[in-house]
Amino acid sequence: MKETGSTGLSRRALLGAFAATAVAAAPTFANAAGFLRGAGDIRRIRMYSGRTGERIDMIYWIEGKYIKDAVREVNHFMRDWRTDDVKSMDLRMVDIMAAAHNLMDANEPYMLLSGYRSPRTNAMLRRRSGGVAKNSLHLKGQAADLRLTSRSVSQMARAAAACRAGGVGKYSRSNFVHMDCGAVRSWGG
Repeated sequence: MKETGSTGLSRRALLGAFAATAVAAAPTFANAAGFLRGAGDIRRIRMYSGRTGERIDMIYWIEGKYIKDAVREVNHFMRDWRTDDVKSMDLRMVDIMAAAHNLMDANEPYMLLSGYRSPRTNAMLRRRSGGVAKNSLHLKGQAADLRLTSRSVSQMARAAAACRAGGVGKYSRSNFVHMDCGAVRSWGG
């Protein structure tokens, strides 16, 4: 049964309109979990990939519930672009990214450098660089390497660290921040 009001709009349409208006106007913070104060009642993720040319801008969580189709799109977007392997991203990671983005009050989307990494990709990167962990949280879908042109690495790292919900790595020379939902810790310069 479809609920409609006097205007003829369904409850779902009204909720969608409310969500879009709320995100455009200002995120709310009242009911956010304590460790993700910046996430709000409506959570939105905005990213683009220079590797694939894809963009994502969506509300993935409304009032305590993840939107399955949106989560599926986030998982696909954050796939290993080298192998096209998709992994279910840990939603705590996506929440940290959204909260940090809100805390920075940034208008631009994140540039995703690395989300999920397949074992094959991680092994190849380890051979090329000493800075890639053998048991990287990227392998579990629990980490992302991100960049914003409008914010410094230090600003991004401070926002992620303020969430107190995972690891934050500063890679100033490479101009990106690693965020993960593992143990709370920080590194880099």
